[in-house]
Amino acid sequence: MDADFSHNPEDLIRLHDACLNGADLAIGSRYKSGVNVVNWPMGRVLMSYFASKYVRFVTGMKIHDATAGFKCYRKQVLEAMDLDRIHFKGYAFQIEMKFTTWKMHFSIVEVPIIFTERQEGHSKMTGVFLTKLFGAF
Repeated sequence: MDADFSHNPEDLIRLHDACLNGADLAIGSRYKSGVNVVNWPMGRVLMSYFASKYVRFVTGMKIHDATAGFKCYRKQVLEAMDLDRIHFKGYAFQIEMKFTTWKMHFSIVEVPIIFTERQEGHSKMTGVFLTKLFGAF
């Protein structure tokens, strides 16, 4: 979860509840029910949205928000993974963790959230991300 309140801390309860109700991974999804992003430039929204569409197409995962950083893993998922084999950094790391969870046949649920752009600081998202992402799979 981002520590700049881009993710609403109250949504943690919804992610936790999803895991209590059978999900092995609950994703706070900006794109499960449309595009729920506030105060982002249109270019960034499009880049993020279509990156997730691309990942969905290439991998076969039915996840709408592949780069989401707001999530809840059950302990068993992380214990089952060989975390030393997770190689990507940045946003590609988010994708690789979800892909590994999916390949191991754990259940994944997306919980719709509203993502609000931070008031302070800046994004780590750059054009380098797209280059790495499109070459990743």
